[in-house]
Amino acid sequence: MRVAIRRILIGGLVALALLLGGATAARADYVVLRSGARLNVTGYEILADRYRLHLKGGVAEVPLDDIVGIEPEEVFDPIEEPLSDQTPFHKIILAAAERYGMDADLIHCVVAVESNFNPKAVSPKNARGLMQLLPQTAAHYGVKDIFDPQENVNAGARYLKELLGKYHNLTLALAAYNAGPERVDQYGRRVPPYLETMKYVQRIAKSYAKIKAETAAQKQNGKSLSLREFPAVQ
Repeated sequence: MRVAIRRILIGGLVALALLLGGATAARADYVVLRSGARLNVTGYEILADRYRLHLKGGVAEVPLDDIVGIEPEEVFDPIEEPLSDQTPFHKIILAAAERYGMDADLIHCVVAVESNFNPKAVSPKNARGLMQLLPQTAAHYGVKDIFDPQENVNAGARYLKELLGKYHNLTLALAAYNAGPERVDQYGRRVPPYLETMKYVQRIAKSYAKIKAETAAQKQNGKSLSLREFPAVQ
């Protein structure tokens, strides 16, 4: 099973790299419509009985009754360093990776993007803790204290592994972790057309790809160094 997961992750890095060119890191808000759609806006005005929304490509006017909420976008910069003894909660991340046969670097990246290592983080959508579990997801995995770092990371890692098993694709698994598997299935097993989800996948892609590339380079350099230091016996 670990070999299969590893193949999914390696293949996923290639697919994730294709997504890296599009989204900007500009901060914005999300306007949530009654239909369930979420619009990424750079600003908005109230005009009597409607909102004027400032979108990337122009403006749109929407009746007040069609909008159920406005949520700030949470932006955490991609992490720059691989998992190490200096990483917050590194022992918990390593233990969860070992327990569920996951790549610890992937869990590390998800924690960084989801909560920026804040175990008490609560999102506007009520996702909580290091891996931003919704209360119903936490309950499904038997979590008693959603803010407990070990319980939260164990449940998040287990959930992510199940999504990898369902989709056999890292990009789709990450999209489902963010938007929900029902949304991925709704759009024909594709990344849902939500800017939030696309940016989420891209952020993890950048961090994860960078860490794996640096790790591979370090291993190669170490191998070359060891060959120079220990030449063959003549």
